[in-house]
Amino acid sequence: MTLRSLAALTLSFGAVTLLAGLALLGKGPGVPRELRHLRAGKGRTVAPAAYAVWTTDSFVALPHGRPLGVYAPHERRGVSLECRVQRTLLAGDGDLHLELVGTPRAPDGRDTAYVTAEVTPQWRRPGGWSTEGLIAAMRPNHGAVTPFEGGPARVRVSGWLLYDYQYDSRPTSWSLQNLSPRLTGWEIHPVTRIEAWDEARGAWRELPS
Repeated sequence: MTLRSLAALTLSFGAVTLLAGLALLGKGPGVPRELRHLRAGKGRTVAPAAYAVWTTDSFVALPHGRPLGVYAPHERRGVSLECRVQRTLLAGDGDLHLELVGTPRAPDGRDTAYVTAEVTPQWRRPGGWSTEGLIAAMRPNHGAVTPFEGGPARVRVSGWLLYDYQYDSRPTSWSLQNLSPRLTGWEIHPVTRIEAWDEARGAWRELPS
């Protein structure tokens, strides 16, 4: 292989890699506008002006499998969910995934269907939330080195409503009864406020970000 051919091959490979990377970021030519919209929503760095109080059923009741023009208006809302965190997972992109459930499981019970929330790196900036600090405050069933005694803490998770259509698969009756599936593609992403219930004061205490 001549030097010229090798240079051309290297340039072509670099171009393909760049386009693939841009596609993952929701940028570049040929990227569907739904994906560009999704990436922009995940990257928000300003908190909502207000939060509506929601339940897990509120997320399920939103439109599913509809065009961008139908679901996008809902994503302009900030929502707040009182919940327990049954699992935390730090993803490769730096997002801390939270599995939110309405009620804690029984000591000998199993995990249940959940709503997803994600804390993005922009909100876990230096001096703010740390993965270890959030886990210690939320006390999830899974995600720490060892389980916490007493189970997950009572917390309130707030942030932007977002439809991650790539994960919008309705759970079956069997999975709801036997597994712990994700309830919906609708999620809180990014999380912009986390509060823990202070039993001694009888009030919510915000975890500084």
